[in-house]
Amino acid sequence: MAFVSFWISCFMIGTDIAFSCQNTDDFVDASSPGDIVIGGLFAVHSEMLHPEEYPIKPVIQNCAGFEVQIFLQTLAMIHAIEMINNSTLLPGVTLGYEIYDTCAEVTKAMASALRFLAKFNSSEDVVEFKCNYTDYVPRIKAVTGASYSEVSMAVSRLLALQLIPQVSPASSAEILSDKIRFPSFFRTIPSDFHQTRAMTHLICESGWNWIGVIATDDDNGRFALESFGVQAMANNVCIAFKEMLPAYLSDNTFHTKVDHAVEKIVKETRVNVIVVFMRQFHVLKLFKKAIERNVNKIWIASDNWSAAVKISTIPNITQLGTIVGFGFKSGDISKFQDFLRNLHEKPTDNNKFLREYITLLSVCAHLEYHDFQTCIANQSQDDLIQNVENKHQIWRDDFLNANIEPAFIRSTILAVYAIAYAIEGQCKRRNCKDPYAFTPWELLEELKKVTFIDDGKEIKFDSNGDMSTSYEVLLWKEIDGHMEITTMAEYDPEKGGFIFEDEEKKKEFLNLKKVQSTCSQHCKPGQMKKVTESPHTCCYECVYCPENHYSNQTDMDYCYRCNNKTYWAPTNSTTCYRKTVYFLSWNDWFAIFLLVLSAFGVVLILAISVIFTKNLNTPVVKASGGLTVCYIILFSHLLIFLSTLFFIDEPTEFKCKTRQALFGISFTLCISCILIKSLKILLAFSFDPKLQNFLKCMYKPVPTVVTCTGIQVIICTFWLIFKTPFVKQNFSIPRVIILECNEGSVVAFGIMLGYIAALAFVCFIFAFKGRKLPENYNEAKFITFGMLIYFIAWIVFIPVYATTFGKYLPAVEIIVVLISNYGILCCTFFPKCYIIICKQETNTKSAFLKMVYTYSSKSAGSISVSQISLSSKSSSSQATTSDSCKSEKKSVNGNCHFQVPGQRLIKGKVLPKNSARTLSRKRLSSI
Repeated sequence: MAFVSFWISCFMIGTDIAFSCQNTDDFVDASSPGDIVIGGLFAVHSEMLHPEEYPIKPVIQNCAGFEVQIFLQTLAMIHAIEMINNSTLLPGVTLGYEIYDTCAEVTKAMASALRFLAKFNSSEDVVEFKCNYTDYVPRIKAVTGASYSEVSMAVSRLLALQLIPQVSPASSAEILSDKIRFPSFFRTIPSDFHQTRAMTHLICESGWNWIGVIATDDDNGRFALESFGVQAMANNVCIAFKEMLPAYLSDNTFHTKVDHAVEKIVKETRVNVIVVFMRQFHVLKLFKKAIERNVNKIWIASDNWSAAVKISTIPNITQLGTIVGFGFKSGDISKFQDFLRNLHEKPTDNNKFLREYITLLSVCAHLEYHDFQTCIANQSQDDLIQNVENKHQIWRDDFLNANIEPAFIRSTILAVYAIAYAIEGQCKRRNCKDPYAFTPWELLEELKKVTFIDDGKEIKFDSNGDMSTSYEVLLWKEIDGHMEITTMAEYDPEKGGFIFEDEEKKKEFLNLKKVQSTCSQHCKPGQMKKVTESPHTCCYECVYCPENHYSNQTDMDYCYRCNNKTYWAPTNSTTCYRKTVYFLSWNDWFAIFLLVLSAFGVVLILAISVIFTKNLNTPVVKASGGLTVCYIILFSHLLIFLSTLFFIDEPTEFKCKTRQALFGISFTLCISCILIKSLKILLAFSFDPKLQNFLKCMYKPVPTVVTCTGIQVIICTFWLIFKTPFVKQNFSIPRVIILECNEGSVVAFGIMLGYIAALAFVCFIFAFKGRKLPENYNEAKFITFGMLIYFIAWIVFIPVYATTFGKYLPAVEIIVVLISNYGILCCTFFPKCYIIICKQETNTKSAFLKMVYTYSSKSAGSISVSQISLSSKSSSSQATTSDSCKSEKKSVNGNCHFQVPGQRLIKGKVLPKNSARTLSRKRLSSI
């Protein structure tokens, strides 16, 4: 009790000056003398009170909003200095400190910085202006702090005037890595670049792309927002809205903007993830309002408040949803905890922070935990002066331990040790008991090279003055009705990945994916994004991939195109399918039908060959040119039927080259032989001497056949050499590859067919001339009919072939080949086979002679009548006929010019009957 009374009396004695700045010494909040003094800047209070009188005077005001977590950081600095002084790190040298409260205000921090710049041992804290500060010795050698980046930026620019090293344990703004603008700034944490990248990775891996951001409207908040925006854009994450809250609680618009921010969160129903870059007291106000509005989201916390106990203990904090934060890697702080246990034994003469905390304990002692914390935070220094009477001090060790943020405690201790190791480097060659032994800029150079071991790990600054440490991913979990801050994973900035301690932690991480925060639904495989009128790329429609395109992942910006030559894909496809290869295969019903027709043709040829061979010496076979000619014609027909086999099944180079050449040469051979037969028949029964002479000159069977066929062989040879047919893949039909033979040269193909057509036309003319010759043994009219069938078939073939495509294109040519081949075969051999089989009585020598005799007699009588007509026109005296002639009286004196069967008139004379018989024998022998 005596102890408590002592503290209260001490407090009351110093009340008048404890919380107001009466002179420069009162401006220092915590101090301790030493050979080398280190400055400290911490925002122990969250705001500076503003005067109500008018006009405003340039007076440094008192502060409000005691921040226990930052107060603990000042204790960490003091603890680190005490440990160094009690160690052998700086033998014979004592470190002192001067710690100032910035009240989270740049103005107050600048006032403190000015005192740092004051000349050492100056009674009036005068800052001398010099053009060269090389030999200038200020009152401090280095500075630890500040708590916020905005303050650090301002202070660092001022300290850079004398190149005083500044090591911050909490300022993470990316811009502070710029050594041109901030040459003397260092920090024992990574820059926000790594933190925002870690946040973006978390968002991407959780499948979120439509988020909101709330930040403090100060340098730290703006730079963090800018860095996060760049990272988000690079990873296709869209920011649905950005809300900036005033940096100072004293701002009149603060509460209005908090309400607006909460209203925006409620309104944006598709935004279920909110990233918060704010100071702790800002988050506290925001969350209280969000709880009132029953907001339930996923909150991503920056390092400023990710481990803030005073926020985690807000009543009904669990209603806000899930809070995931990023904090700096912590270490062993057991020694610091021991320090706190003995804190009540520490003197408070030179530590206003500690005195204020003791007073706050007394003022708020009657309250429960959260209310107790709220009471401490809400008390201003002016209130404490008025309410300190009749209060009893109650020391609460548990409260300080509960509010420890291990990461910031560790980074503060590391900052002090980094400065101490740099001092050690300077003191190796100098007597550091002398305050003028070295200057701050020399310490700065030493600090850049500092390397030491902490907790088994090497600690050093990189070229940007940053300390590369990993992040802890913190998850706020409700345990036994209280919100606990647990470590879910570790983020490695160098590898850019998350490391999990066990499967349970990984499962917690994966559970975050259950929450959807997207502007649009995820596009499934088989779909792609179609950008809408929204300026955000994350807002889109999902449309099916068009035909021959596919997508095999979710949320694809475009569909991949299939290789149209070999693959295809239907609409809304997740893969490409290999195109079906089509050709006229053996098992196709139409191919089988055509093969049956070809096979039947081969059977007919064999049957005709047997019939002709058995009736070798009959007049019909002899009249057909003999067995040799018939065999050649039948063999050519056989080759034509066999050539159809090369049009079926998968095309190959050999088939493509063989089929047209085989067909063309075989058909030419067939037509050539039929042409010879036509010439022979016309020659045998022609009575025109001039025509007979011409036909005799033309009738050279072997040379004619060889020449006609040889020309076709030459055409095909040139075709195969210079423009050979080849296998072609036809892609004109979707989803199908048609294997077909490209003829190589349409011109060569046309010349081949045209040559056959020319021979067929000549054959047709000759056959047409002999169409009225002896009926039973005359082939001419059947050859004529066969040629007509050929012409009709191939005339129809040309437009059909030109307009047909697909696997049945070869079938078109097969049909035409079969029609023309069957037409010529049937017209050439069927009449003869009919006579051989069904009219055997006419297939005798006598019957044949009788037919020829009858035809010769008719031909002779016809010629006689023709000559009589000519004679009657030249002689009028013979124009009258006698009655005896009219009664069919026969005259032998040659004066009666009538056709007599069996006689031929030559030069007005009557030939005897045996002359007609002789002529018949000649015609027969000719045939």
